[in-house]
Amino acid sequence: MQLVQATRDEVLRPLSTVAGIVERRNTMPILANILLRKEGTKLAFIATDLEVQITTHAEFGVGEENESTTVAARKLLDILRALPDSGDVKLTLASAKLAVQSGKSRFALQTMPATEFPTLAQPEQWDTSFSLPQKTLKHLFNMVHFAMAQQDIRYYLNGLLFVFEPGFLRAVATDGHRLAHSGSPVEGIESKHDVIVPRKTILEMQRLLSDTDEPVHIDVATGQIRFRFGHVELVSKLVEGKFPDFTRVIPSNYTRHFLINREILQGALQRAAILTTDKLKGVRLQLSENQLKISSSNTEQEEAQEEIDIDYSHEPLDVGFNVSYLLDVLANVKTENIQWSVQPDVNASALITSPDDEHFKYVVMPMRI
Repeated sequence: MQLVQATRDEVLRPLSTVAGIVERRNTMPILANILLRKEGTKLAFIATDLEVQITTHAEFGVGEENESTTVAARKLLDILRALPDSGDVKLTLASAKLAVQSGKSRFALQTMPATEFPTLAQPEQWDTSFSLPQKTLKHLFNMVHFAMAQQDIRYYLNGLLFVFEPGFLRAVATDGHRLAHSGSPVEGIESKHDVIVPRKTILEMQRLLSDTDEPVHIDVATGQIRFRFGHVELVSKLVEGKFPDFTRVIPSNYTRHFLINREILQGALQRAAILTTDKLKGVRLQLSENQLKISSSNTEQEEAQEEIDIDYSHEPLDVGFNVSYLLDVLANVKTENIQWSVQPDVNASALITSPDDEHFKYVVMPMRI
């Protein structure tokens, strides 16, 4: 039975959308496959890793029959990418194989039954539902994602905290050494609660969202969250656990501030980072009257030093930081200037904020050098 006839790019688009979550190594062979579900001319492309499931829809099915099968996602994707972009692609199912044909190129791929594909069961009713522009949600993710932990034994840090409040949505991420917070007014949230969204889901959403005013609909239920936008539906399990109280981490009483050009600071830190050690990545920041001195050194007794003029009239301060933590925030906060706030204690965190975004706050712990 012929399932599909469309241009290469038309087939590639939905396939590329869902194939991002397919792991190269799987405990179950069928998780390397995508589910093709045809209902007349309507097609659904579905991929899952048992924690996240992405579905996207297209309308280039052939005939009125209904049919479903699963096929290796990477192989089909690689074949389509290698085909010339001229001429139609035909996908035909016969004798448990999926035939891919374009011009004089032909491929036959093994399939597995659609009945074996483990789709995520969704709740009949969602507890919280609201929508916001895609660019707003993407901005929230971009401002905090870099502070998420990676493979931390404290599994609740390997994700992003969503805090739902009446009229407001917060996004918070921390790995225990730094914390990023952002927020945005939204309509449709009636009660306050929070959930932890897995790291993989956040990174996938960043890839899929666009900088448009088109809406993304968010639904939340016990243990699950769903994002729907355009032709895409992403359903994800939530992380269980208690996220740290971010309100206690973000300083509110700092009185020593200075503004600094983001690109100038970023360039100086990048140069200083060249001579840091791979393990420590430490740089020293020395504040004095109207000056910030940045220095680094390594075990080979090599040194780097940068000086930046700033408007600072408080007592001197000499403190160390992991330069990667500073470069991460500077790469994602796209404002001309940032505000840096400190305390006269070398053990106190630094607070980085943006004059253009009152909801953004970045807290980074110092390190001993």
